[in-house]
Amino acid sequence: MGMGWPSPVSRMAGGARVILRAPKPMSPFSHVIGVDDAPFPRAHRGDVPIVGVAFAGTRLEGVLSSKVRRDGANATDVLASMISRSRFAAHTRLVMMEGIALAGFNVVDIHALAARLGMAVLVVSKREPNVPAVRHALLEKVRGGARKWKLVEKAGPMEPCADLFIQRAGLGMDEATAVIRRLAVHGRLPEPVRVAHLVASTLAVPGAID
Repeated sequence: MGMGWPSPVSRMAGGARVILRAPKPMSPFSHVIGVDDAPFPRAHRGDVPIVGVAFAGTRLEGVLSSKVRRDGANATDVLASMISRSRFAAHTRLVMMEGIALAGFNVVDIHALAARLGMAVLVVSKREPNVPAVRHALLEKVRGGARKWKLVEKAGPMEPCADLFIQRAGLGMDEATAVIRRLAVHGRLPEPVRVAHLVASTLAVPGAID
């Protein structure tokens, strides 16, 4: 019968006893890109800068940038393109956002984004959204609001998770809880989301109040 390798493994090297420890298994969501949009004034129309920050664990690896239309319909396409063309795409397993929309009501189809990238998508919020107010704003005040509201519904309800509220695509609740707790080192928000907000704030559209 063959003998397995115990952990830790003991070997003799030059008469000295050496302890060989197996490497720690890497989390399936150790490489994450956090996304946020830049602040913009209420009267602004047109494009709004967005950023993506690539993390390996809690270490910042790099920054991506692009633009999406204010209250537009191109956020899913822009994110898919920005991330898939980056040098971080091969290792990234999770995209995190604070809120399901960018640049006002440019709503992201999180399930379509997850499918196109082959990555999980996790939306986080410190507060439970006022769903009736969001629905009213979309249907009554935003062009194409009915289609955008369907994307919000498609994403599923906001679920309580690790002191936040989340929507998710491509990962389970236990996985979401674990990744949030592992990456939330300076408050409730995970580092990729927190740092994305800080970086995006430096690209504010003139006249914006963050």
